Amino acid sequence: MLIRPMVGDDALMPFLIVAMDWRDQGSWTAQSIRNTPDVAHYVDGWMREGDAGFIAEADGRPLGAAWWRTFASDDKGYGYVATDIPEIGLAVRDDSRGRGVGTALLDTLIAHARDQGLRGVSLSVEDGNDAAIRLYMRYGFERCGRDGNSDTMVLYLAQSEGPHATA
Repeated sequence: MLIRPMVGDDALMPFLIVAMDWRDQGSWTAQSIRNTPDVAHYVDGWMREGDAGFIAEADGRPLGAAWWRTFASDDKGYGYVATDIPEIGLAVRDDSRGRGVGTALLDTLIAHARDQGLRGVSLSVEDGNDAAIRLYMRYGFERCGRDGNSDTMVLYLAQSEGPHATA
């Protein structure tokens, strides 16, 4: 498996669809994302200044991605905590789950966040996505809010000392 940085011509949309449709019900499509403003702003203008991400590949085939985007206080994402804490996303294709892809991507993204001197990273995770919740808790993410059927979680990088922390 190769993990490489996302570049300007890498499309985020296929990964956002996987992340949004984590139940694998096929309910999210590129069109439904474009038609939902509070979800579309995750991909509109990708990669703009401040965006970052990584793609995991095997034999040239994408297995998953991890990324972040910073939002303004008047255009918040679901996992918004503060303007200086980007919201991360993580998506692993169904046929690649349970093979360490998500862990490798999250390791890489968090290490990059530390290298960039970020204060922390945040995310939103829906009720029922127990595998994701367990993964984030292993890294030291803490619940800091609730929106509908989702928890907002944050990892303050200067204070995290989880099993995958890299100081």
